[in-house]
Amino acid sequence: MAFNIERGLFKLEFTDHHAVLGVPLDAAPNDIRKRYLKISRRLHPDSCTAESEPVKQQASQLFAKLVNPAYEHLFGDQSRAEHNALLSRMGKRLVQEQNKIEIHSEAAKKLNKAGNLDVEYKTVLQSLAEKEYETLDRVLEQIAEISELNLIYLLRKASLGQSTRDQQTPPKSTTAGTTKPPGQVTAAVTEKKIEKQETSPTETYCRRAADYLDKNYPAKALLEMKDALKMEPNNSRCHALLAMAYWKQDQGTMAKIHMNQALKFNPQEPTALEVKKLMEKLAEKSASAAKKKEAEKSSGGLFGLFGKKSEKNEKKK
Repeated sequence: MAFNIERGLFKLEFTDHHAVLGVPLDAAPNDIRKRYLKISRRLHPDSCTAESEPVKQQASQLFAKLVNPAYEHLFGDQSRAEHNALLSRMGKRLVQEQNKIEIHSEAAKKLNKAGNLDVEYKTVLQSLAEKEYETLDRVLEQIAEISELNLIYLLRKASLGQSTRDQQTPPKSTTAGTTKPPGQVTAAVTEKKIEKQETSPTETYCRRAADYLDKNYPAKALLEMKDALKMEPNNSRCHALLAMAYWKQDQGTMAKIHMNQALKFNPQEPTALEVKKLMEKLAEKSASAAKKKEAEKSSGGLFGLFGKKSEKNEKKK
């Protein structure tokens, strides 16, 4: 069962795990876990109270394909840091493309004009999250609505030059008797942390994908690289690893497409060159086999040869 969401951050080919769980973009790990457990009690096969089997299966699919992956991304320290770095980049992208953004929900439109952004965002999100998994037929619609809310919040934060991770702190007096604006110090520290994470968020994805390929798990490597390419579509290493993953799954056409993309951006990309060599060997092997088959066909094959000799011997007799 496929779950396609075409609104909010999802429309920008970004998986909005926060929207799936119904938690704010700055949610703490404990809050993420509490929310996950609450959703689990409703959807998990062992605790789902749905009366019909089709509804139970739908709940199980939602849990396995949406909720579990979202929790795995947001609860772990490293994966959450990577996701937050991607969110920061997404915010900058939204600022550049804000004229193209389409919003459908009234909640998101209202947030776009709200004076107290943070308070309004969390109040509305909490209200939406309470209804998110009440009716399974409307889950995707509810996730889309929350994702639109996240998009507007992220856009407005980025427009103000703020991160969704910035902490608001009360004013403190300095030795000169003046006060610093709330969050001035922590914002600077946060920006440094984000800058460090953003050096290349795809590198971590690439390391995981390479590890999966070494362990012969190409399907997992594919997922890592697809996520990475959403943020860096011109990354040669991502395309190369994706090519190798497709190759290991016997999808030669897709492997060739991404191999060519990798070599286009970096003609010396090692993994892409390795895939190219594998393809050339397979092509040579196929050509050799075809040539041998054609030779056997034209000569009648080994048995045909013996058959002709037998016919000649019979005529002599």
